[in-house]
Amino acid sequence: MIDANRTPTRGKLASAVADVRLWFAPERLRAEGETPDYRFSLANERTFLAWLRTAMALVGGGFAVDQFLPDTDGTLRLAAALTLLAGGAVCAVRALNHWIRCERAMRRGEDLPVSRFPVVLGLAVGVLALVMVGLVAVRWVG
Repeated sequence: MIDANRTPTRGKLASAVADVRLWFAPERLRAEGETPDYRFSLANERTFLAWLRTAMALVGGGFAVDQFLPDTDGTLRLAAALTLLAGGAVCAVRALNHWIRCERAMRRGEDLPVSRFPVVLGLAVGVLALVMVGLVAVRWVG
């Protein structure tokens, strides 16, 4: 019999809520599976810290765009700055989520989770960089 209350969306939501709870109580991870080789946990932590550095760089880039392109159209400058700032915030939250998911997978002996986020982030930063190159080029020519 199919449970009408157990939809795929509800299952994903429950999983997401459980992941967020682990953010604030990572010691609960110890209850799952077996302790992985500490080198893998440390590698996972280094990856997490690399994502946080990326997030901080995006936030710094957002402030830099706002401060160092004052002659640029205000709306365009604000949009670029807010995009970078929001990207930094999303990157930081995604880093935490990915760290928990990887740690859980290692403890359970499962394959590590895959993510499209690096591709999306890379494309977004690349497009924004091209836009900024265009803005600076127009400013120098004009």
